[in-house]
Amino acid sequence: MSGKTTKKAAAKKTTANKKTATVAKKPAARRVATKAAKPSKAVARSSDPMSASERIDQRIASLDDWRGERLAEIRKLIHEVDPEVVEDWKWMGTPVWSHDGMYVLANPHKDKVKITFFHGARLPDPKKLFTAGEGGKWRAIDLREGDKLDTTAFKALLRAAVAYNTTYSVPKSKGSRA
Repeated sequence: MSGKTTKKAAAKKTTANKKTATVAKKPAARRVATKAAKPSKAVARSSDPMSASERIDQRIASLDDWRGERLAEIRKLIHEVDPEVVEDWKWMGTPVWSHDGMYVLANPHKDKVKITFFHGARLPDPKKLFTAGEGGKWRAIDLREGDKLDTTAFKALLRAAVAYNTTYSVPKSKGSRA
């Protein structure tokens, strides 16, 4: 009897090993098939003929209320302070401005326009423009309808942000367009 038991046990092990091997192969095959079915990000990005500046223009035009006007004003001030600014379009719809690395972005929300400085915690803010961001890195200004923006203080923040990026080794944005 012990011979039959040994053969049955060996047969069960072989069957179990075959099932395990088959199961192990399926996920790898699915990953390859899934990866082949999806277009790569580089292809999607390169086939898009619209520049970041055109996308920002389009975004401003699509906002037919005070937020579009405010975003246009912010963009104008950024270009006045930093004529060498690089405009970019990140994170599926965020205008970003860079100079030796990203330094500011602006997002229209339902009830505000948020201006975020990437290294805002390191920037002087004597006029207390920053209203959001308590972390160790970024700071933001939340502008609601009717709020006044101190353009002189805002330009000083922009100049400080550009100076910070040119002074310190700030990570460069991947995929930024010059």
